[in-house]
Amino acid sequence: MDEAARLPRGGMLAFASGSLGMGTWVTVPGLLLLYFLTDVLAVAPLVAGFVLLLPKIADVLLHPWVGHLSDADLARRGHRRHLMMLGCGLPLAFAALFLVPGGLIGNSAAGWVAVAFIAGNLLFAAYQVPYLSTPADLSIGYHERTRLMGFRMVVLTVGILLSGVLAPMLAGKEDPTRSGYALMGLVLGASMLITMLIGIGGVRRLTAFAPSAAATAHGKPGLRTLLVALRDPQFRWLVGSYLAMSTTSHLVLAAVPYFAEYELGRPGLTTVLVAAFVAPALIATPVWVVVARRIGKQPGLLIAQGAFVAGSIVLAFGSAAGLPVLIAAVAVLGIAFAAMQLLPFSMMPDVIRASGADGTTRAGTYTGVWTAAEATGGALGPYVYAACLAVGGFAASSAGTEVVQSESAHTMIRLGFGVVPAVLMVVAMLLQRRYTLDRTLR
Repeated sequence: MDEAARLPRGGMLAFASGSLGMGTWVTVPGLLLLYFLTDVLAVAPLVAGFVLLLPKIADVLLHPWVGHLSDADLARRGHRRHLMMLGCGLPLAFAALFLVPGGLIGNSAAGWVAVAFIAGNLLFAAYQVPYLSTPADLSIGYHERTRLMGFRMVVLTVGILLSGVLAPMLAGKEDPTRSGYALMGLVLGASMLITMLIGIGGVRRLTAFAPSAAATAHGKPGLRTLLVALRDPQFRWLVGSYLAMSTTSHLVLAAVPYFAEYELGRPGLTTVLVAAFVAPALIATPVWVVVARRIGKQPGLLIAQGAFVAGSIVLAFGSAAGLPVLIAAVAVLGIAFAAMQLLPFSMMPDVIRASGADGTTRAGTYTGVWTAAEATGGALGPYVYAACLAVGGFAASSAGTEVVQSESAHTMIRLGFGVVPAVLMVVAMLLQRRYTLDRTLR
């Protein structure tokens, strides 16, 4: 297959559909799980933060291990879809996250959520790692990988928007309840399963259209395999920057319900802020594809990161800035977020393909390390915000109970939503500047 060839749109759309389910898993727990624990299940902020963080620590080894299994599957079967089918159990774990038995509250409820979260992380890895190895498996070029991931990003954005808007509504809008969260888990879990199955069909179509030479699995799973991927300096700087970006975006997502309720005084604004964050990405993604074609992926990413810093600083002013200004700032973050999903995910297969045969045969392992960074960021973001709440003296509560928060808690709700993300994104930019491969490929 000529690497200059263009993939069929139907295959790309089916492939991208798999991101709808993945987007729900990443978005809804990131948006609502911390709030669900502290304000519905009466879990203390630090305990709630640990519930989100601890299951992710294992992902550092788990995801590369799944990646190695994916590489072995490719060598044995000629495809990676076997693990993806196993990963289709993820919707069950998603529903279980929010189907907490009525008798559980506080630490016992936290234990239930932690077990469901661990199971979900394993199933997420089984689907996501081989799924994201697909662009590196295909015999396509630098710009076509951006085009493919552009399709994925548009569909992913739709998934994030729909789940981010529907989840708070199903949970109870202004007055979320345990039964509302349970209903939300069941409804969104069913939709996840359908889209994940469509995604598997898309992977089959694309790998049949643009196959690469068959890979031979080698090496053992575990820490040794992880270190092999991280010895690649280009990959190391890229994945380090993405870890900082993932932490930042998940922190912002986790902070939205608190900012809406305690800073703006209207819990229903959670849906408005989520829509303002995600909706601009639908328009921005095709623009970022054009930007990447004109000036390259890395320069475009650095511009987006700078815009994210500027928008975050505006949010630090809180309600004093006025609701229209705050919504505009969140929209800027959303435009930048589109680039931070599109461009790094199209740069990762660039690194794998540029590393030669050794890298290509370990595409699953590289992707496993990448998704481990994504999962770690998904836990670190809410944990960092939970730490901000704890420093401010935030008081946890159960559903239907009103608590008056201290002035220091209100201050940390605001600063954790604005200043902390800005600092983390500056770190991502500094790491990103150490990545040099893009200028040699474009």
